[in-house]
Amino acid sequence: MNEPRQQRAVKTRESIVYAAAAIFDECGYSGASISKIMEEAGVTQGGMYFHFKSKQELASEVMAKQQEFVAFPVGEPGLQRLIDLTFFMAHALQTNVLVRASVRLAVEQGEFGKPDATAYHEWVDQLSFFMFAARERGELLDDVDEREFATLLTGAFTGVQIYSNIATGRVDLYDRLVAMWRYTLPALAPAHVRANLVMPPYSETQAA
Repeated sequence: MNEPRQQRAVKTRESIVYAAAAIFDECGYSGASISKIMEEAGVTQGGMYFHFKSKQELASEVMAKQQEFVAFPVGEPGLQRLIDLTFFMAHALQTNVLVRASVRLAVEQGEFGKPDATAYHEWVDQLSFFMFAARERGELLDDVDEREFATLLTGAFTGVQIYSNIATGRVDLYDRLVAMWRYTLPALAPAHVRANLVMPPYSETQAA
């Protein structure tokens, strides 16, 4: 039985997005080309332009789906899950080309249009949710501003992963996150809360 046309179109679009992510991750926006993406996806020029009219449109699609590319683990909201989320995202950066490409494009987006902070705002919203939950659980110091820290964490994680990528191809990303949390947690939570927080037991060998 022939596959329904709509289903084939959805699969083709997904193949193009995945192929684009692989090329953007490898080459960056400037080094990527529609021809490379077409070859990676195994589609014709007509198939490509039916779904995406330009490289810029493809890049925007990959970047917009950043959070869709990660199946976040379930758990009770709070400070521990906030920590877990950063390590989970680090693992995704090491293993998921779609995540790597979307994050790289978010950094490079000035190359293909007006900078758009939407992806960063979405992360601030996501992290703020866990911070407000931590407040309700009595895990935060009185002077901590939940959204302010969520904004700081978004920027800090971005910088840490970029540095790690340049220095070691993100092999040492877990260790860098452990250091980041070791210095920031005392400004967030009282000692009795910190004593019960656990850093994910990842090692560089597990992460590679």
